[in-house]
Amino acid sequence: MRSITETQMEDMYRNESDAGTPLQAKLYLCATPIGNMGDITQRVTDVLKNVYAVYCEDTRNTGAMLKRLGIKARLEACHEHNEEASAERIAALVGQGLAVAYVSDAGMPCISDPGERLVRAFIDRGLPFEVLPGASASLTAAILSGLSTKRIYFAGFLPRENRERVELLAEIKRVGATVVIYESPHRVGKTLEELNRALGDRDAAVVREMTKRFEQTVRGRLSELADRFSDEEPKGECVIVLSGKKSGDAAAESPRELLSRLLASGMSVKDAARQAALLLDVPKSEAYALAMKLKNEG
Repeated sequence: MRSITETQMEDMYRNESDAGTPLQAKLYLCATPIGNMGDITQRVTDVLKNVYAVYCEDTRNTGAMLKRLGIKARLEACHEHNEEASAERIAALVGQGLAVAYVSDAGMPCISDPGERLVRAFIDRGLPFEVLPGASASLTAAILSGLSTKRIYFAGFLPRENRERVELLAEIKRVGATVVIYESPHRVGKTLEELNRALGDRDAAVVREMTKRFEQTVRGRLSELADRFSDEEPKGECVIVLSGKKSGDAAAESPRELLSRLLASGMSVKDAARQAALLLDVPKSEAYALAMKLKNEG
């Protein structure tokens, strides 16, 4: 990247806040609203007004947000497909004495959004960065659910790949904390059914359109919510919150049912047995023997 001379730097970027205090040369990771624009903080607004450039997950979404805030800024894209290369450019800018902001489309960068590799690049290079807190979909949903918030396990989006998904469900099954899961409205019904099969019929809530006009929280048992949302696809991004494991909890699926489903999905006998052993806490040899029997019967 071409270096910026002191004169060019002064011409392009004065790096002064509304209060007249210069921003320090560093990366500013800024939380943005998850729906209601009134939730943007004054601190984030001041930084976005005065940094040299705003790197963002989607320039269209961030451009619209900045326009509503009356902020004109140099926008550059930094998303999951170019984050590593963008990290090099951002680090170079900060190394030359410039302040740079990064925002994801909504909420906090790095939390089921790009930003993690960017942070790691700054740590590896010994460069300064600062986190400006704000709206959080996961914490807001956990509170709205009415479930315990003493301990919270954030699972983010469940993996799409079957093996990784089953492994994460097995991990969630053993967790005693309230679990928070992000999900697309198109898959909420099926995911609730899967959670009920794998974890048992726990207390849960589906929270959607948080901080927006039509915010809604639907509470009930996993089975009830699965029935409701199998026929009624919700609108807007959704968060599923469910209670943690309690003593005596048992999965709704039997070993035979689970193995039959895994084998029907195309999983090998070995992998199906491994996943069933994880989910149901049974010996691998027992799961493998049953899987082989089901495979031969089929």
